Amino acid sequence: MNLNIRTDISAEITSPTLLAGWPGMGSVGVGAINYLRRHLDAVPFADVDMSEFFCHDEVVVEDGIAKFPEMPSHVFYHVPGKDLVIFESEEQVPGQGGIALMNRVLDLAEELDVQSIYTAAAYVLGMRHSEDVQVFGISNRETLRDHLVPHGVEVLSKGQISGLNGLLLGFADARNISAACLLSTMPHHLIQMPNPKASREIVKVLCSLLDLEVDLSEMDEAVEEMGRALEVIEERIKSAFSSMEGGGEGGETIEELGDIDEEVVPQKVMERIERMFLQVSHSNVAHQSQVMASQLKQELDKWNLYPVYEDRFLNLFRDQKGNI
Repeated sequence: MNLNIRTDISAEITSPTLLAGWPGMGSVGVGAINYLRRHLDAVPFADVDMSEFFCHDEVVVEDGIAKFPEMPSHVFYHVPGKDLVIFESEEQVPGQGGIALMNRVLDLAEELDVQSIYTAAAYVLGMRHSEDVQVFGISNRETLRDHLVPHGVEVLSKGQISGLNGLLLGFADARNISAACLLSTMPHHLIQMPNPKASREIVKVLCSLLDLEVDLSEMDEAVEEMGRALEVIEERIKSAFSSMEGGGEGGETIEELGDIDEEVVPQKVMERIERMFLQVSHSNVAHQSQVMASQLKQELDKWNLYPVYEDRFLNLFRDQKGNI
C-alpha cells in the first residue's frame, strides 16, 4: 500500500472515525485537523511513501548546489484512548497522483474498518472578516448529512468543492464508507492567509460530533491576533481613502473604486492586493514578475500598507529568487 507502518495500532482501536485534511484556501480545513491532532496528543503510526504520487516541479539552491526539496509529509496518527485516526497532509497532489494517494488513504481506512470520515475546507464568500462564521456540511449519505444538523451545521444545498477534501467523499462512497465535509465561511479576499477564525468553527463542530474536549485558548489568541492585524489594515485604507477624497494623491484610485461606501473600501482594496500577490507569485516570466512586483509595491505604498505587508512581500521576492 506504499505505507511505512511505524507501529501497529489495529489492536488498540475498533471501527474508528477518520479525520482527513489536505491544504486549501485559508488553510481552513487542514488548520482545524492540525489543531486537533496537536491538542489531542495524537501519535504517528504510518506515513505514505510519496515517491510514487508526487513529482517535484522545482529544485532548491543552497550555496550554488541544486537539490530536490523534501517530500511533503502525509502522516496517519492515532489518538490514544479513542477510536479516532487523523490523516494530515502537507500538500494537495493534483491529477492521477492525487487520486492514487487518496485511494491509499481509503485502503487503510478499509483495513481499519473506518465507519465514517470527516474532511473540512473553506466556503468562500463576499464577507468581512468581522462577520460571524457559519459552517455548512455535505455528505455522501443522507443519514450522516442529517446527523450534522444538531451540531450547528447547515446543509449545503448545492455547489462544488475542489481538491481532495471534497473528492474523497465520492471515492469513499464507491467503497461504501460514509463521509462528510465541513465547510467554514471566510472572506474571499483573504484566501491566501491562514484563517484561524474559520478553522476554529470547524474544530468546535468536530468536538461536538465526536464528543471531544479540546482547549481552544491557542486558537482564540490566533483569532484575536489576526483580527487586530486586519483592523490595522482597514484603518490605514480608510485613512488613505479619506485623504484622497479630500483631493490628495491617488485620485485615480477613487475613480476606480467608484461611488461606494467608505466601509466597503477596505474589502475592495484588500481584494485587489490579494489578486496582485497571486499574479506575482504565479508569473513564470522574470521581467513580467518584476513589473508586477513593482506595481504591487506602489499599491501598498498608496494605501500606507507596505509596513503591514512587508514580510509577505519580501518572502514573495525571496521565493522568486529561489525558483530561478
